[in-house]
Amino acid sequence: MSKFTDHLGRPLVAVTGMGVVTSLGRGLADNWKKLTGGVSGIHAISRFPTDHLSTRIAGTVDFIPSEANPVARSYAFAEATIEEALEMAGLSGDFDAPLFLAAPPVEPEWSMRFDLADRAPPPSEDNDAYIRFLAAMREKADPAFHEAVMFGSISERIAERFGTRGLPVTLSTACASGATAIQLGVEAIRQGRTDRAMTVATDGSVTAEALVRFSLLSALSTQNDPPEKASKPFSKDRDGFVIAEGAATLILESLEAAHARGATVYGIIRGCGEKADHFHRTRSSPDGGPAIATIRAALEDAGLGIDRLDYINAHGTSTPENDKMEYSSLKAVFGEEMMPSIPLSSNKSMIGHTLTAAGAVEAVFSLQTMLTGVLPPTINYNTPDPTIELDVVPNVKREASVSSVLSNSFGFGGQNACLVMTREPS
Repeated sequence: MSKFTDHLGRPLVAVTGMGVVTSLGRGLADNWKKLTGGVSGIHAISRFPTDHLSTRIAGTVDFIPSEANPVARSYAFAEATIEEALEMAGLSGDFDAPLFLAAPPVEPEWSMRFDLADRAPPPSEDNDAYIRFLAAMREKADPAFHEAVMFGSISERIAERFGTRGLPVTLSTACASGATAIQLGVEAIRQGRTDRAMTVATDGSVTAEALVRFSLLSALSTQNDPPEKASKPFSKDRDGFVIAEGAATLILESLEAAHARGATVYGIIRGCGEKADHFHRTRSSPDGGPAIATIRAALEDAGLGIDRLDYINAHGTSTPENDKMEYSSLKAVFGEEMMPSIPLSSNKSMIGHTLTAAGAVEAVFSLQTMLTGVLPPTINYNTPDPTIELDVVPNVKREASVSSVLSNSFGFGGQNACLVMTREPS
């Protein structure tokens, strides 16, 4: 073990650049000021009509211009964060290293489908809807529609724009996607396949259809007024998450390569854990078994004992079931007596749940917590849940010396990923 390797002899992976966009604003400085100030980015939806919808609020990003479809929005958000991260890392020109992108599942919006149906031949006994749609596309190409159904289109645009190397990797592991993208970048560096990697997570997929789908799962908050009070993780009166948009980019490098070029190191991705949960298509296992295993795997990978963790960036969705499961899982790992002494907060109380982007957005905020010595609060914590005994940094930020952070991402479909981040070794 040297100053550039971990307890298993693998290269330490440094973060040398970060960029972030959420409903709070564009850029790390603006986001951090508002996040630590307890400001909410949740607001009434103006992008599309919400009449007759039970949920009419979201954390949409409306201040970055883009074409009117989720793929174009997701690319625009990603581009903004990559530009910030590269500038922070002091890198210009072609990136010349792998890209790992977390992107939302893509599909055309209903308005695009209706337009295509209007151009399609009339139905008959010999042509079903699929054949009619293909005929319409052959008659007149529709590049926007084509991009909206190509899962890899965002990563291909990023690769061309920023000169990444090799085949860009696009993944979608639900709410764990952002953390999974970072994990892939970490593994590529640890395995010696590259000295650096670009890890990006983005989600601009808030649409009427998305709200309907999540509402049918009873997952969304319906406390529409006032919007900024709706997301209340770990509170007794929580009733669901607030859907949101955002993006984050982390530039990863081996610590040795970062030092060799004189780069500033903002933190170390020390450990990654990942486990699958086969209990249900959307619900997490009530006993928290997979989440417990994921947390333990991340700590073991980092070589850290439970007594060396200073802060937890919780998944903290504000859904009744998920918050309870996360608390039970943490208690199982850290112990009933130790758990209340570890400060924990949920960024989602202010930015909402950025879905595919959440793991990376929260990794950026976790690193910023160590850099600044400020714990962001969990806002709207006015009615504590007596069955969840946690120090959630209620409502107001707190100063603290933090040298290690656990960031949790527990997703739909049983995808669980945890990251352990530390300061650069002295």
